[in-house]
Amino acid sequence: MSTLSNGRSKPHEIVERALELSSADGCVVIADEESSANLRWAGNALTTNGVTRGRTLTVIATVDGKEGTASGVVSRSAVTAADLEPLVRAAEAAARGAGPAEDAQPLVTGTPASPDFTDAPAETSSAVFADFAPALGEAFARARAGGRELYGFANHEMVSTYVGTSTGLRLRHDQPKGTLELNAKSPDRQRSAWAGRATRDFKDVDPTALDAELAVRLGWAERKIDLPAGRYETLLPPTAVADLLIYQMWSAAARDATEGRTVFSKPGGGTRIGEKLSELPLTLRSDPNAPGLESAPFVIAHSSGDDASVFDNGMPVPATEWIRDGELTRLTTTRHTAGLTGLPLSPAFGNLILDGGEEKSLDEMVASTERGLLLTCLWYIREVDPATLLLTGLTRDGVYLVENGQVVGEVNNFRFNESPVDLLSRATEAGRTEKTLPREWGDWFTRASMPPVRIPDFNMSSVSKGV
Repeated sequence: MSTLSNGRSKPHEIVERALELSSADGCVVIADEESSANLRWAGNALTTNGVTRGRTLTVIATVDGKEGTASGVVSRSAVTAADLEPLVRAAEAAARGAGPAEDAQPLVTGTPASPDFTDAPAETSSAVFADFAPALGEAFARARAGGRELYGFANHEMVSTYVGTSTGLRLRHDQPKGTLELNAKSPDRQRSAWAGRATRDFKDVDPTALDAELAVRLGWAERKIDLPAGRYETLLPPTAVADLLIYQMWSAAARDATEGRTVFSKPGGGTRIGEKLSELPLTLRSDPNAPGLESAPFVIAHSSGDDASVFDNGMPVPATEWIRDGELTRLTTTRHTAGLTGLPLSPAFGNLILDGGEEKSLDEMVASTERGLLLTCLWYIREVDPATLLLTGLTRDGVYLVENGQVVGEVNNFRFNESPVDLLSRATEAGRTEKTLPREWGDWFTRASMPPVRIPDFNMSSVSKGV
């Protein structure tokens, strides 16, 4: 038996103790040890910095009954040894008070134990910014000399997740997540440009290079051009492509499609798997071992839904192609929904990669544009119609007019109305795939690699007065 003090215990010990305390028929315990470090700046000067740490413990109890197996899930933060038994009992009470769980399956067995399960959690600290902070200071100096003001933040998080089950699983995954967002503004605040990067360790981001990029965009914005709403040839940068396709994948649950409720439902019944979604050789995939985008190689489910099941905790997550050469090949399933739909088991994803098969950079795509718009990013994306996955949202921090291969000025912002699935069918060019930060969904999803994409008739439905 583990011996715990009333102080802060080691995560693997608290997982073991929770399992020992459980009197349920089955039990899953997930301990998330979190730490974060951040820097914030405004007007070319650092304003705040800080480091935080925390723990969240989730206990999933399963109880067998005549009509089936019920589950109860309770999560609490800052859990110590004294809090543990009440937490376990609360999960058991929730299970006994619930009806049979629709997604009930035998708890996972057979996954090899993580060799570092009993090791201390990984932690981040301000040391992650050791090289980045001096480079940021240099960027401040350059911006000041160039008449620009830099605003933004850098955040780094590390989450060590420990999963233990009554069936013997002992798994652990360390997930780093870093984001950098940088805004450059003119002193009169009339011009603004944004750049963002996702990183695992801040060793591959250069704030001086980003400042140079933003300086060019502020220069483009010195000329203002008003354009009406309408359909325009549009170059979507990787960050915008990521935001649209992440939402598409969040809407790609096989069960919803089979039941006729989503854009992936086939008229008359079934799903659109096997259908050609794009004439371009686009492949949309996820891979927990993708270099620089590594994610959990096993299911970590704190709750159940159409694309996740607490009963699947610990199940291996394989590399998956969702779209191959433009053809829809997979939709997300749990063991339960795979059985309901008859589709292959395809667990939810921890990263998303779109390969377009070409090597053109965004600048090269601009150079080959006769007349069109170049976007910076999208924001405030909301769903209008799930049946077509019609989304609406706004452009932000720079929409530029391209004529004869050159950016000639900044135009007004727009509201757009588009479906990412429909955009795939109309895309005429995709460039070089690169790591990117989804601006809209960066708080929830940062591990993405996308190409820039050309849309011949992107629907700018109305003019927006937003910045």
